[in-house]
Amino acid sequence: MKKIVVLTGAGISAESGIKTFRDADGLWEGHDVMEVASPVGWQKNQELVLDFYNKRRKQLLEVQPNEAHFALVELEQKFDVEIITQNIDDLHERAGSTKVSHLHGKLLKARSTFDEDLVMDWKKDIRPGDFCEHNHQLRPHVVWFGEAVPMFEKAAEITAQADILIIIGTSMQVYPAASLVSFAPEGIPVYFIDPRPNIQETGNLEIIAEKAVKGVPLLVADLMEK
Repeated sequence: MKKIVVLTGAGISAESGIKTFRDADGLWEGHDVMEVASPVGWQKNQELVLDFYNKRRKQLLEVQPNEAHFALVELEQKFDVEIITQNIDDLHERAGSTKVSHLHGKLLKARSTFDEDLVMDWKKDIRPGDFCEHNHQLRPHVVWFGEAVPMFEKAAEITAQADILIIIGTSMQVYPAASLVSFAPEGIPVYFIDPRPNIQETGNLEIIAEKAVKGVPLLVADLMEK
């Protein structure tokens, strides 16, 4: 059974109604990214950071997977499919995908500021005074700018096993995620689905200049026929 590795970014979730939060001027909900998604921002104003992620968590619980998420599930009928996502939502899992690695953490989990391995399911707001069992404040289980990406090594190993690589809804400009493509075996088919592709086609790279909800089902139907 051939292995398909899928790299997904904000573009696939945006079509479920999840805001990408980054405006044209680079602000997230009116905030500089370092205010709400960095260790420095956390030290400076925990309430602001918690409020930012509480709003994202509430929104996530109100949306549903879209046609692109469901199309990727279909691929599992004929292929060994592993998804590596930069997204912190759970829409791939809710659609039914069985192998999903989250590079940047999960919004519906909280973790201890005392022990980063102490992670728990968390669907409600995280508030100041919500402590772990060691009496330390909980924080979102999300990788912030300036923090290490613990899942990167595993993601690189998965990518290195790919027979086919699909990239959906990500500019592949944010590192270290962007470097994952370099771990794929040389010459394998690569499909890049994005309505505004920022790269050129090459011999083994095919660009599908469509939004995820249209481009992913088209590609999946083609791969299933082959």
